[in-house]
Amino acid sequence: MEAWKRYQDEHKERFLKELIDLLKIPSVSAKSEHKQDMTICAEEVKQRLLEAGADKAIVFATEGHPIVYGEKIVNPSLPTVLVYGHYDVQPAEPLELWKSGPFEPEIRDGKLYARGSCDDKGQFYMHVKALEILVKTKTLNTNIKFCIEGEEEIGSPNLAKFVQTNRDLLKADVVLVSDTAMISLETPSIDVGVRGLSYIEVEVTGPSRDLHSGVYGGAVANPITMLAKMIASCHDENNHITIPGFYDDVVEATPEEREMLARAPYNEETYKKDLNIPETWGEKGFTVAERTGIRPTLELNGIWGGYIGEGAKTVLPSKAYAKISCRLVPNQSSDKITAMLLDYFNRIAPPGVTVKAEEHHGGEPYRTPLDSLAYKAAEAAITESFGKAPIPVRGGGSIPICSLFEKELGLKIAFMGFGLDSDNLHSPNEKFELNNFYKGIETIPYFHKYFTEMSKG
Repeated sequence: MEAWKRYQDEHKERFLKELIDLLKIPSVSAKSEHKQDMTICAEEVKQRLLEAGADKAIVFATEGHPIVYGEKIVNPSLPTVLVYGHYDVQPAEPLELWKSGPFEPEIRDGKLYARGSCDDKGQFYMHVKALEILVKTKTLNTNIKFCIEGEEEIGSPNLAKFVQTNRDLLKADVVLVSDTAMISLETPSIDVGVRGLSYIEVEVTGPSRDLHSGVYGGAVANPITMLAKMIASCHDENNHITIPGFYDDVVEATPEEREMLARAPYNEETYKKDLNIPETWGEKGFTVAERTGIRPTLELNGIWGGYIGEGAKTVLPSKAYAKISCRLVPNQSSDKITAMLLDYFNRIAPPGVTVKAEEHHGGEPYRTPLDSLAYKAAEAAITESFGKAPIPVRGGGSIPICSLFEKELGLKIAFMGFGLDSDNLHSPNEKFELNNFYKGIETIPYFHKYFTEMSKG
């Protein structure tokens, strides 16, 4: 263990430079103009795995963006850890809100600013460097496999086929994921679950063309107004989702689970100050931590229509659009909720407009049992590295692959995220604290150590 620390200290500047080089590649999976960048990034990840000590690394083509596989097999009789991550990133817009270029990494006040710095290039790269440390110090006591995909930010549409086709290649004993956050380095935590996702787009059409709002206003249904009314109908006065059947399959958290969530430190005024909001908002009867962890939500992710350019244009638009997502909790089904959403928006369409609602993507919620070997090894690793036991928490985000790996490979997931909720994921000025990056590299080898020891009973 002293050898791990010594090796990291000697090479930490190189580790950071390598990550910075990776962050310069604009691997935005949602935009077709970055298709070549996705291939370049996948090849770069492959090369880094080989340099870190992987026996082999392969870039697999899919119908979309490539998947990178790598492995280091020490002894087939030892436990195998499958590391999952993604090299694709969210679009960087709005660009004018970035203080430095999203693909021009910059270090300010001990933080690395760039799109993908935390989600998820910085976090999966911790595992690549942990592999290097374990190989170079000859202390690797597990087999390690890597599955680093390029489509997580668009719902992983081709990952299921890859996993189903390559079950033997991906055979392992546990999946280790660093695509989540912890409370802080002073108060370490482990996500024991993530929410599912249902994402749709709604198009509302009124007249066959844009109209003069003076000549036709008041006589023709305005698609933006109608869409706004439909969206407003999704919540009641208690911010409870009104779509019939939406909560039918929700597994209510037990008093013990709610008490566990309440252990995490929380300061209402600090929370509001950080976000520059006058008050929090959400479903009545639940705390902020519960609203973002154990309760399902419906959020508007984008809305547009009509004239939005400079100056004024008095127009009654022909169309209006909205992107809407729901975060789901056990035992909600993304397919069921998506069908429910599509039906709801088609059913409540006011007279005078037509509605077209379509699915984008979805994923299932996931929970890691606290008595699983996956959780226990992660807990032991963080306790050893941080000098204190982590608090188990429920994550608000979604990682669609979790239920896929459990279903297809029969594996439990261990979450070991080292990002922070304040790292501006999916927002301008995304960052990753350098201390968190290095602490992740320091901690991950302990997971391999304890997983092997615990596997022996």
